[in-house]
Amino acid sequence: MTRTLILTRHAKSAWGNNAPSDHARPLNKRGRRSAAALGDWLRRNDQIPDQILCSSSQRTRETQELMAFDAPTVFIERLYHASSEIIFQALREATQNRVMLVSHKPGIAAFAHAVVATPPDHIRFDDYPTGATLVVRFDIDSWADLSWSSGRVVDFVVPRELLEEEVGA
Repeated sequence: MTRTLILTRHAKSAWGNNAPSDHARPLNKRGRRSAAALGDWLRRNDQIPDQILCSSSQRTRETQELMAFDAPTVFIERLYHASSEIIFQALREATQNRVMLVSHKPGIAAFAHAVVATPPDHIRFDDYPTGATLVVRFDIDSWADLSWSSGRVVDFVVPRELLEEEVGA
């Protein structure tokens, strides 16, 4: 059996707003467009999550809401600025076959690098910019069986590519 992970860094957030804390920082206009474009891209590629694990921050919540998937969502406080190890442990608790996990850098970038057998040949994978989304498949029966360096990359995209496609269309 296989399990699929959709690993998304939150979309571009607003700086210089009146948010009372970093945790409460919302998306900016480009981030809102990017999140919607990512959701559309995933639907076009038949990568619709069965379950969403999401950091509790405002920008991750908005990202997953604007992607507009009708999947059970669990907001997990410990995914806020989580290390790659915490992300790993949270994913091992997932219960569905196709899971989307929405979190923050630097942990999400470190996790993406550590969980795949071979990284995608993409110029932006190393820096994992806002909205970066990795689709990776694992040959495991349960998320509890997840191990490092075991994922096969299915796809990787950054929102800028999707927004440029919209303009060019």
